[in-house]
Amino acid sequence: MKKLIVLALVALGGLLVWRKVQADRAELDLWTEATGSEN
Repeated sequence: MKKLIVLALVALGGLLVWRKVQADRAELDLWTEATGSEN
Protein backbone atom coordinates (compact mmCIF):
# COMPACT_ATOMS: atom_id res chain seq x y z
CA MET A 1 0.00 0.00 0.00
CA LYS A 2 2.85 2.40 0.78
CA LYS A 3 4.32 1.85 -2.68
CA LEU A 4 1.01 2.87 -4.25
CA ILE A 5 0.88 6.09 -2.22
CA VAL A 6 4.49 6.94 -3.09
CA LEU A 7 3.82 6.22 -6.75
CA ALA A 8 0.77 8.49 -6.70
CA LEU A 9 2.79 11.30 -5.07
CA VAL A 10 5.59 10.94 -7.61
CA ALA A 11 3.09 11.01 -10.47
CA LEU A 12 1.41 14.11 -9.04
CA GLY A 13 4.77 15.84 -8.61
CA GLY A 14 5.74 14.99 -12.17
CA LEU A 15 2.44 16.35 -13.46
CA LEU A 16 2.92 19.61 -11.58
CA VAL A 17 6.47 20.00 -12.93
CA TRP A 18 5.26 19.24 -16.48
CA ARG A 19 2.49 21.85 -16.24
CA LYS A 20 4.98 24.43 -14.92
CA VAL A 21 7.36 23.75 -17.80
CA GLN A 22 4.55 24.03 -20.34
CA ALA A 23 3.35 27.33 -18.82
CA ASP A 24 6.89 28.75 -18.86
CA ARG A 25 7.35 27.69 -22.47
CA ALA A 26 4.07 29.29 -23.51
CA GLU A 27 5.01 32.52 -21.72
CA LEU A 28 8.40 32.55 -23.44
CA ASP A 29 6.72 32.05 -26.82
CA LEU A 30 4.38 34.98 -26.14
CA TRP A 31 7.28 37.15 -24.99
CA THR A 32 9.30 36.27 -28.12
CA GLU A 33 6.33 37.04 -30.35
CA ALA A 34 5.65 40.34 -28.61
CA THR A 35 9.25 41.57 -28.74
CA GLY A 36 10.35 39.93 -32.00
CA SER A 37 9.06 42.68 -34.29
CA GLU A 38 11.26 45.34 -32.66
CA ASN A 39 14.53 43.82 -33.90
